[in-house]
Amino acid sequence: MKKRKNIITVAIDSPAAAGAGTQAKLLAKHFNLLYLDTGKIYRYIGKLKIKTGSKFTHSFVKKKIDKMKLNYLKNKTLLSNEVAIMASIIARDKKIRDIVQKFQQKCAYQPPLKYRGSVLDGRDIITIQVKDAMFKFYITASLKVRAKRRFREYKNLNKKISYKEVVKSLRIRDKSDKERKYGPLKKTKESILINTTKLSKKACFNKIKAIMEKKLNN
Repeated sequence: MKKRKNIITVAIDSPAAAGAGTQAKLLAKHFNLLYLDTGKIYRYIGKLKIKTGSKFTHSFVKKKIDKMKLNYLKNKTLLSNEVAIMASIIARDKKIRDIVQKFQQKCAYQPPLKYRGSVLDGRDIITIQVKDAMFKFYITASLKVRAKRRFREYKNLNKKISYKEVVKSLRIRDKSDKERKYGPLKKTKESILINTTKLSKKACFNKIKAIMEKKLNN
């Protein structure tokens, strides 16, 4: 993938509900970067799978991704637990991952000129998608804290689901993300660990921002 010159690239890997999406959005706004929630792409495909059933094929997925606009990923129906679980299953498919990868790398390396660069968060951004990113962060938090955050999200969306069900769902997601054959979630040696368990959103953002500004200003 041809890379636009002199751009900032930020890669973030994290388990579900660790706060990576929130931080990526804050970084995108502060540094004027294109933001891509890569997990939402798999949720989008997961929803297609649920809706289309037998019509769901790799060529069908490719056509949908080729035409997809980023605002499609803002649809709140993608946040359902059913879609999340299907997304995790879909993400194991190597052919689908290859289709998604091309879209992700285009966003990472060829963002519109109005942006200084890009920030992507997901499960395999550092390990596969943007290996040469200028900044690499692994954001995590305890299962208990992540479950509380996701439970609050569902309550705000008026989703009927218990806290215990959220914990169970996250455990399944974690196992699937870490043990899948292609693009498993793991921390690399060069990625900076950010544990958000005891950090507020603001404190976490300030910590990451300081790391980035130190390098950018040198």
